[in-house]
Amino acid sequence: MTAIFNFQKQKKYFLGLLFAFFTAFSAFANNPKVAYIFSYTSGKSFDGLHFAWSTDKINWHPIGPEYSYIHSDYGAWGSQKRMVSPIVFSGADGQWHCVWSLNEKDGNFAHASSKDLLYWGRQSYPVVMTDKNCLMPEVTYNKEKQEYTVSWISQEQAETKAWSTTTKDFKKYTETKSIPVSEHKNSRSTIIISGKSETGSINKVDWSVVDGLIKTQQLSAYKNLLWSETAKTDKDRFADLKPVDAKFTADVSKNKKISNTLLGIFFEDINYGADGGLYAELIQNRDFEYTPADTKGRDKTWNSTKSWSLKGESSKYVIDSINPIHPNNKHYAKLSIKQAGTALENEGFDGIAVKAGEKHDFSVFARSAESKAGKLLVRLVGKNGEVLGEASTTAISKDWKKYNAVITSKITEANASLEIVPQMTGELDVDLISLFPQKTFKGRKNGLRADLGQTIADLKPKFMRFPGGCVAHGDGLENIYRWKNTIGPLETRKPMPNLWRYHQTVGLGYFEYFQFCEDIGAAPLPVIAAGVPCQNSSTGGAGQQCGIPMAEMESYVQDILDLVEYANGDVTTKWGKKRAEAGHPKPFNLKYIGIGNEDLITDLFEERFTMIFKAMKEKYPEITVIGTVGPNFEGTDYQEGWDIASKLGVPMVDEHYYQSPGWFIYNQDYYDSYDRSKPKVYLGEYASHLPGRPNCLETALSEALYLTSVERNADVVSMTSYAPLLAKDKHTQWNPNLIYFNNTEVKPTVGYEVQKLYGQNDGDLYIPSETALSNNQENVKSRIAISVIRDSKSSDLIVKLVNMLPIPISTSVDLKNSNLENTQAVKTVLTGEPSDKNARPTVTSCSASELAKTELPAYSFTVYRIKTIGTKK
Repeated sequence: MTAIFNFQKQKKYFLGLLFAFFTAFSAFANNPKVAYIFSYTSGKSFDGLHFAWSTDKINWHPIGPEYSYIHSDYGAWGSQKRMVSPIVFSGADGQWHCVWSLNEKDGNFAHASSKDLLYWGRQSYPVVMTDKNCLMPEVTYNKEKQEYTVSWISQEQAETKAWSTTTKDFKKYTETKSIPVSEHKNSRSTIIISGKSETGSINKVDWSVVDGLIKTQQLSAYKNLLWSETAKTDKDRFADLKPVDAKFTADVSKNKKISNTLLGIFFEDINYGADGGLYAELIQNRDFEYTPADTKGRDKTWNSTKSWSLKGESSKYVIDSINPIHPNNKHYAKLSIKQAGTALENEGFDGIAVKAGEKHDFSVFARSAESKAGKLLVRLVGKNGEVLGEASTTAISKDWKKYNAVITSKITEANASLEIVPQMTGELDVDLISLFPQKTFKGRKNGLRADLGQTIADLKPKFMRFPGGCVAHGDGLENIYRWKNTIGPLETRKPMPNLWRYHQTVGLGYFEYFQFCEDIGAAPLPVIAAGVPCQNSSTGGAGQQCGIPMAEMESYVQDILDLVEYANGDVTTKWGKKRAEAGHPKPFNLKYIGIGNEDLITDLFEERFTMIFKAMKEKYPEITVIGTVGPNFEGTDYQEGWDIASKLGVPMVDEHYYQSPGWFIYNQDYYDSYDRSKPKVYLGEYASHLPGRPNCLETALSEALYLTSVERNADVVSMTSYAPLLAKDKHTQWNPNLIYFNNTEVKPTVGYEVQKLYGQNDGDLYIPSETALSNNQENVKSRIAISVIRDSKSSDLIVKLVNMLPIPISTSVDLKNSNLENTQAVKTVLTGEPSDKNARPTVTSCSASELAKTELPAYSFTVYRIKTIGTKK
């Protein structure tokens, strides 16, 4: 009860404070005309620019306190994203400017500008030193030359030097030159705020500037208070709540067209989603290409021998790279076999799971210079050493050759291993050792895990975005995902480090992605880097601040154009022929391509994105290009990304946001006011997050609630996809996810059930409805929602109802101009306690007339699917 009491006390305090502040600053007739603002920061990771105000430069009042008006976007997550020693000043252009240092090692400073100190534009990070740091930047203005001089100090051991550059626009800079340290003047002041010493810059401003800063912080505090509401405090919040009646009215003769591709999926190779997950390969490190760089050196055992061991006295093996099977797979194992019975063993991904009676396809590339090279005995071995099944290859030749065998397991075992036992002594080279269950999704060779594939297919997704978000644009320029490296024979594909710090064999490559999309009836939506790597890159310093050199961009753009030809081109074209050679002569019918993902919107990004977009528009105008507007629902990247998309006429943009259940509850009008003449929206990544990141009924219902508003606005929101999709036990790097799994189980979440209900009950016509409640309190009406749609193909009418209140709701749904007499319906109800992670829907048959008087359980999502409804003439 203490926690609940404190929550209510805090809420009343903030609401009272908000009212008091707004009243005071609106009604106080004697507000000063001018005041002083002090800008400062702590310099810690993720801390931003704070303001305090004063009328006398003696007594200072923090705003927030320590509410951040701008954060530094430079560097990777972790110890980066720092704003150090900022200077704020009013420029000759009438704009406010902020310049700051980034860290103690890089030779960059940062710059951003603002009209009002509230919204800050694009950040830039000019490189002014190549081998020294850039500390304590200062800015002066020469009125005659109309240029700014930026100076800073560099410290190396005990030596301190000063440097400077000049600029007229904070875009182009003159060559860095050395200056006497005495010329670098520190203009910062040190003051006391709330008993703590802070260092920053002081500026004199009109009182209206201070007033704007204060009100912006107050509004943010109020919103955050609303958005922090969780079901844990519902009992107290709704302690006096009386029974609620809800009447919904919808005229089924009226409708508007909405997107019929609204519900899709987003696959990213995170949480071992591909190798060890959806990709059915059972051998880990099958090509001996693991490197310490995959994990950024964090796992000392992560190298070419990971998951492999050799059994046999005096025998040994080494990793070699002389004359490999292909330059893209340069490592292989060289065995020196001294005695019979030597076995090369692989432990798989947390073991190899096999079932009695099931067959597995084994393959290996091998060679031996021995004159009497023998066969390879391959066997599945249980955890106690028992042989579960075995088979043999033909005799090994002197040149690289692929050998195959089929192993049938006699016993079900969750933790088996694979052993390769050469029937010979001497030297033997092996590479690309593979073991696949024959039972893959749709029986595809080099295919996908059957149970995971089917679980995804059951969502009935209308599209699939791949190969990832951050994975697509990678950790630094060299890690950008190149689709051409992922097609063709497996031995020719180029494996790569995964941005999530493991390894991608790219056995699940672009051909397999396209094939999977076709197999589940989903439109393919590949995402290509916009010529820049992930904005959280750590490779190459602050790797996200670079881009593919413009001299190489023409070739990069051609790669993207080639992708369209690969997917859609006739078999007589260069890349269409390669698709046909892979076993798919028919085109994959590609309609969408995403360019960029959560990128830092800079001049560098805009230049490359524009080049790609214009080339796509010219050669393939029928392809819908989807742009990017950053990682959040607001802020600089969001605004700047939208500005670029609107200016260029990009057909659709990709929005992302991960927010609290309260955010989804109180933002159901988010898309209501979107300009319908501007680009359409793809909500490419979203999920409801609670502390601890569970996937529970509360998060699932908040998503169901929000999706009713998305359906209402599906004339502007064309696509949505929850993220992330998959997570493997023991290897989960991000929570929550839609589907969890291990080697033997697939564990869909409550959120999965909501997505499936939407995916299996979609439509293309939205029927507007009116809601009348007996209680119109904001926190009550925001937790009740309805969506009525029609599937014109089947003529089915679908009614979705959400109740996020802790009490049942007496409900009536009046479907005007419909013939419901004796019409059958399927009713699905998902309900339970908000913290329930195992809630599952119940499905019953009923008459559609039940809608006239029904009850929505507390914390519930109810779907009625009414078969073949007619309308009154």
